[in-house]
Amino acid sequence: MPKSADPKANAERAPRGPARGRSAAIGSEALVTLFAGVDEPKRLLTAFADGMAGLHDELGDLGRYLQAATRSGDWLSYGRAMRQLIDKYVRHVELDTPAPGSADTERLRDLLRHTLGAALAALLRNDPALSDEAFALASGFRNWAPGQDLDPLGRRLTDLCHRVGVHTQDTEEQITLLISLFDLLLENVSELLENKSWLHGQITQIRALLAGPLDKTTVEEARNGLRQVLYRQAMLKKGIDESRTAMRGMLGTFVERLDGMAAHTGEFQDRLAGHASRIREARSIAEFNGVLDAVLDDTGRIQARAISARDDLIAARRELEESERRISQLEEKLSDAAGLAREDELTGCLNRRGFDEAFEREAARARDDRPLCMALADLDDFRRLNAIHGHLGGDAALRHFADVARLTLRDSDVVGRFGGEEFVILMPATTLPHAIAALARLRTVLAHRPVAYDEARISMTFSAGVALRRPRESFEALLKRADLAMYNAKREGKDRSMAAG
Repeated sequence: MPKSADPKANAERAPRGPARGRSAAIGSEALVTLFAGVDEPKRLLTAFADGMAGLHDELGDLGRYLQAATRSGDWLSYGRAMRQLIDKYVRHVELDTPAPGSADTERLRDLLRHTLGAALAALLRNDPALSDEAFALASGFRNWAPGQDLDPLGRRLTDLCHRVGVHTQDTEEQITLLISLFDLLLENVSELLENKSWLHGQITQIRALLAGPLDKTTVEEARNGLRQVLYRQAMLKKGIDESRTAMRGMLGTFVERLDGMAAHTGEFQDRLAGHASRIREARSIAEFNGVLDAVLDDTGRIQARAISARDDLIAARRELEESERRISQLEEKLSDAAGLAREDELTGCLNRRGFDEAFEREAARARDDRPLCMALADLDDFRRLNAIHGHLGGDAALRHFADVARLTLRDSDVVGRFGGEEFVILMPATTLPHAIAALARLRTVLAHRPVAYDEARISMTFSAGVALRRPRESFEALLKRADLAMYNAKREGKDRSMAAG
């Protein structure tokens, strides 16, 4: 009768070794003893069968079947049992199972490689040595695999970070020195100019820009503003030059007329001398009357010329005075244009120059019973608004905020914009709680009145810091406290106002 082909069925009929409980499974030392000295295939297969028999459950049953096949020399059944073992237990084992977190490790490696090879190398393009090292480190991390030694790359990365820090510090110092050098040059140029020179306004604005934090938006707005100033100055200077040319022409004409009048006067004197000679030679009343008529005729003509010259002189004087007045007005406009006047071109709010004057005026009036508050409001997520609706949409939002602020706040409150999406609000005769309440009203009105732009309705919120002016506190110190409170409002979740400490 042929043997069953089912290893499990045969295992049921195979003689069993000593029964093993859960706690009696074969141990490592027993396996070492079992395979010690095995030096030929049959003994190896026997040892393997004995070792399998020492395991629990199905594996133990399969081991006992292998023991029976070994004792009977049925190597075909032994082979089928081995195939079953491989198919059921070995084939599904993941030999290259990644370690936990290896996917995140590779992802972090790639992110670090991109940071070094793209971002950092681009920032260091002015320093070829550091840029090349960043590229080389990026290549090293790209070739690194989990399990390899990270210490060499780590040391190189630490060294690069230290060198980048030194490089950044040196660059910042160079920029600071260049800015201070440029500011000193502007100060010297300003000292050389006349007090009424229209260039003072431009120099003051550029020096104020250099004194504050520099960012792309602020510099670009200042550049655009100066371009408009240069255009306006060119037009005003043209008007001044035309007025002065006309004045010179009028003076030249008047001098020519005076010369002509002098010539006519000399001619009249010669004619009078001739008339005097004729009077002395007159022999009759008729001759005398003829000479007298000629004298009266010449006198009338010279009198008419004198009256005409007097009228011309009066008209020329009036024209000169009008030209002088017009030149004075143009020079005043030129001076205002040089200082970018006192208003922000985009929103109509006061610019830094106008706001400084308003602060000085209100600070002089402030007292214990007339407190002065300053708020710094910053539109929330303005960069995202710009990205969605474009710069024109951002400009529309800035104008809308300024309009709503002027509509909601009191006439005595002063709204200014120094650049970007930040607005400064000066609130005279206002306590700190009343100032925060006024900003709450502004926030409510703004929420119910989104700006309409390009068939879209743009909703806006703002974060604000409010500071009550201390006795004799400077503008810069008050603004700094309001700025810190505004950043605290941002950190607390935006769309809120916070009082400065």
